[in-house]
This record gives sequence, structure tokens and C-alpha cells, in this order.
Amino acid sequence: MLIDIKSSRGYANPDYAQSLAEFGEPVHLPRSGGNLLKRRIPGTSCFDAMGCYPMFFCEDWAGLNEDLGKLPGDIVSVSIVADPFGAYSRQLLEECFDIVNPFKSHYVVDLERGAGEIGTEHHRKAARRALRKVRVEVCKDPAGFVDGWFRLYGNLVQRYGIHGIRAFSRTAFSRQLSMAEIIVHQAFLGDEIVGAQLFFVQDGVAHCHLGAVSEAGYKAGAFYALDFFSFEYFVESARKLDLGGGVGLSSSSGDGLSHYKSGWASETRPVYFCGRIINPDRYAALAPLQGKDKIEYFPAYRIGEFG
Repeated sequence: MLIDIKSSRGYANPDYAQSLAEFGEPVHLPRSGGNLLKRRIPGTSCFDAMGCYPMFFCEDWAGLNEDLGKLPGDIVSVSIVADPFGAYSRQLLEECFDIVNPFKSHYVVDLERGAGEIGTEHHRKAARRALRKVRVEVCKDPAGFVDGWFRLYGNLVQRYGIHGIRAFSRTAFSRQLSMAEIIVHQAFLGDEIVGAQLFFVQDGVAHCHLGAVSEAGYKAGAFYALDFFSFEYFVESARKLDLGGGVGLSSSSGDGLSHYKSGWASETRPVYFCGRIINPDRYAALAPLQGKDKIEYFPAYRIGEFG
């Protein structure tokens, strides 16, 4: 089954924001078509807002400044990680936000090259080797895969100590796997599911939402098999495949995940972290140490939230 990329809204679908409702109240931005999560600031009666994890998408970036200007005063600040394929310039982002900083690069595969030309020879050889042991299929019933996926992703959560919104929840995954737009690829060793990847497609780009494998899947090279299968699968329905970034909150490419993804990538795309103070007086009261020579984290009162 190939998704109709012309009608798919992917992450911009309000249903995706609703899937994260336990982490914040979804707020739809009517002019731009984007969605935020409104969250209470601990120990206060105020709120702030963040873009939906992992990235903020909207349908009309030109309308974002107007939307942000109309947010209520009980929202102290807004922070987002901008879609690397969004129709914006850095100048536009700087008109919308007080802070626009490079966050991390995303590794992108050019599907127009054809699956057989993607990646290094090492990666292609590893994929061929893995595919002799691992069978990859498109999941026909994503909604029925919730428990299986939650167990697989739990391995990743435990291995890397993931917490908060990045750990998602069974409820969040249940809602996401019920979205008509989601595409799930499963890797099997015999009859056992040892890995899976979740995708959203929009505007000609297939975004690898999440991927996880079991210990048996790691040993069998299931990620190589899953990735190569995805290139063949999306080559006729998308022009790019976004593998995402590396580990952590910086743009460093020294981690193992970045090294692995770079072996498939045709290019990298910059991703920007953006922050805007909506209520300056309240922000100053909550973050008295904020300043370039002291705290660079934004918003400063949430420093350490993501580890």
C-alpha cells in the first residue's frame, strides 16, 4: 500500500497533537495550521508551550508570527524545533522568534537516486546480509500492533534512559498507530517481530518517526534491513526520506547513531531550535539568571528537562 502523499498531513495533522495530550493541552494555531502543546510550569499558575515532539510542522509558515502574537498572556514562552523541510527562511524564523539557533542536523536520503544507489558500499552489503536473515513487511494493521511496538520501544527507552515526552506512552502510541496516515514496517526473524519503524509522509518527504529493535534484532542487523526496505518502499511515493538526527541535544556527529545514519545519507539538513518570550515580565521572574553569560538554555526555568 502506498500512501497518497497529496492528502497526507503527517505531523501537521491535529490528531498527532492529540496523541500527545497527556503531555500538554493541544493548541491549534489557525493562521499557520500548526499545533503546540500548552504545559503548566511547575510551581506556578502559568503555562508555556512547545512544539509537538519531535518537530513542529505547519501548513503556512507565513502565518506563524500572527498566531504567536495572539497567544494569551498566561503562556510565558514558546519553543519549537522547526521542520527541516518547512517553507521558511531563517529571516522568517527570526521575525517570529527571539532565539533561532542551529539544533542538530538531520540525515536525509535522496530517493530519486534509486534504492540500489543509496548509501555506502558497507551499508548496502550489511543490508543484503541482514535481509538474508530478516524478513521485512508492511504492517497491515498498525492499530493492532500497539503492544508489540510498545515492547520494542521499551528496549530503546531502557537502553538510553529516555524519559518524559520522548518516551511517549502506550496511550500516545495507541493514538498514533490509529492514524490513517501512519506507515509501519516490521522486521521478522522467523515468526518473531524483532524490529519496526514508523513513518509519516507529507509534502514528498517520508519522515522516519521512530524505530526500535529487540536484542535479537540488533544481532541480526535488523536496522540495516528495515532502512533498505524503506528506501525501496518509498522510492515511488516520496522524493526524500528524513532519517532524523543523532543522539542528544547538540549538532555533534560523533555518536554512533549519527555515524550509522551518515552511511545512508545523501545530504544533511539544518534544524533550528526557536524560542519566543510571550510574557517578558513573567519570564524574567521565573528565570532571573537568564543571560548569555549564565544560562543559554531556553526557556531557562526548564533547564535540565531533557537531560
